[in-house]
Amino acid sequence: MSDNSLTERKIMEVLDWTYDKALAGGMGIDSAQELAESYLKEKGSLEDKINSLIRWQNTKSATSGFLTGIGGLATMPVAVPANFASVIFVQIRMVAAIAYMCGYNIKDDQVKTFVYACLTGNAIKDMLKDVGIIVGTRLTRKVIESISGKVLADINKRVGFRLLTKFGTKGAINLGKAIPLVGGLIGGTVDGLSTNIVGNTARDLFLPNATSPRLMKDVV
Repeated sequence: MSDNSLTERKIMEVLDWTYDKALAGGMGIDSAQELAESYLKEKGSLEDKINSLIRWQNTKSATSGFLTGIGGLATMPVAVPANFASVIFVQIRMVAAIAYMCGYNIKDDQVKTFVYACLTGNAIKDMLKDVGIIVGTRLTRKVIESISGKVLADINKRVGFRLLTKFGTKGAINLGKAIPLVGGLIGGTVDGLSTNIVGNTARDLFLPNATSPRLMKDVV
């Protein structure tokens, strides 16, 4: 009998698979870069454009068919519910697009790690403190680019652990209880709220000089 229980390693495999798909796009689904560039063409400040992106992602339905054009669920490294995979894709692509809009190279391992960290919502503050990252009111490109591979691995491990504690230890059958990643499984309203939290976390992390910083102000 195969072991369907989730582990930190399996969660990271799912995130890596999803990140690759979010960057590649295809078959009518915009990549993270294409999504970002479409919003960069809008009028208003960069923060306005990012907020517009977040609002749209909050209303997007996460359905099993959403992944059909980018490789499908059959190629995922871990068997998870279709809606779960779709919500992860929506949120990772959104966060990567926000990072791109703020001038980050979303192909860099450092940026990818912080995209994952945003999925934990406000818990990112404690994770950064725990790994000894010292910043001012928010992270800068220079700080992120200087983070060592050892610290990145530590952050990834903490992300996996925090997501695992939300998923439980009995495998995919319990994924519907997870917040923020799979709110769509238990109602569109909860999914919208969770995606909003993830989007705001990404904006407050990556955007310099936001007018209403809420995430990074307590990180010292």
